[in-house]
Amino acid sequence: MAKTTPLTRMAERLLHLPVPGGAKIMEVCGSHTVAIRRFGVQRLLPAGVKLVSGPGCPVCVTPDLFIDEAVALARQGVIVASFGDMLRVPGSRSSLERERAAGGDIRAVYSPLDALRLAEDSGRETVFLAVGFETTAPAIAVAALLAVEKKLANFSLLTSLRLVPPALKALVSESSGLAGFLLPGHVSAIIGRQAYGFLAASRLPGVIAGFHAEDIISSLGLLLEMHNKGIYEIVNNYRRVVRDEGNERSRSVLAEVFTPSDAEWRGLGSIPASGLVLRPAFAALDARQRFTIHADSAPRRKGCRCGDVLRGLIDPPACPLFNRSCRPDHPVGPCMVSSEGSCSAWVTYG
Repeated sequence: MAKTTPLTRMAERLLHLPVPGGAKIMEVCGSHTVAIRRFGVQRLLPAGVKLVSGPGCPVCVTPDLFIDEAVALARQGVIVASFGDMLRVPGSRSSLERERAAGGDIRAVYSPLDALRLAEDSGRETVFLAVGFETTAPAIAVAALLAVEKKLANFSLLTSLRLVPPALKALVSESSGLAGFLLPGHVSAIIGRQAYGFLAASRLPGVIAGFHAEDIISSLGLLLEMHNKGIYEIVNNYRRVVRDEGNERSRSVLAEVFTPSDAEWRGLGSIPASGLVLRPAFAALDARQRFTIHADSAPRRKGCRCGDVLRGLIDPPACPLFNRSCRPDHPVGPCMVSSEGSCSAWVTYG
């Protein structure tokens, strides 16, 4: 007889939890999407419960225009520094990977501070692609402060930073039939539990979860129990990392360097106050002001339904390109490019 463990008992409780009428739950974070598929959590859902992906993959929500701008900068001979997963993201007509193959000076870096050192050491114009959510934005803000402190005249940022709560507000207003949210752990470490109060006000529960199998299974159990009882609260189930008030120092640095602005999200359109742009005091670091960037977007690529995946409207296999013309080795849409993308996770883990 197989020995049971706390994890198997937890999984059994989740699997046999009755959920009258069923429920559609959104896992917001791309890292949760990958972990769910890798651990096979989708096979532990009670009857009638469905998990859908959300817009919590920064690569996936980055619009074509941003890639087009980065390509245009690379063609001007500047050093373009970027997190590695951005290089394969297709723009309207090209990608940074293609531009590098054609001779563009495009560097993959692990941190914005690496890009700052690159500017110092090379003496050449260096543009860092500032992409991400509240998790990566504080480090980018620190790089901006250091650039000003060092009086670096050859370092700038091309920004496409996004904020998670406004995107969730937009999804809630769509009446998408969601019954609750599995909330991101790393983003929540910055913004805190209070940032999701609007969900409870909209009669939607949420649970902040970590990334181990135990974290996700226990968080789904908490979420479904609240759904069953008509309880609309935000629960922090990742207390070893997330404080209810978040990280005040990180938010302070963000507020010093950036200010919210309306922003375009792939698949979601323009969302008010959902992006971060440099404050006027840091205008010298704004690549859009430093360079003349001509980026004419091409028509939207046909067939790709990445936007519908990010809104939780369809599962990846419902896209006509999924694992056919759009594959991890030949991505057409950004949901297949990133390791955190829903489409990539479905292909990789089944």
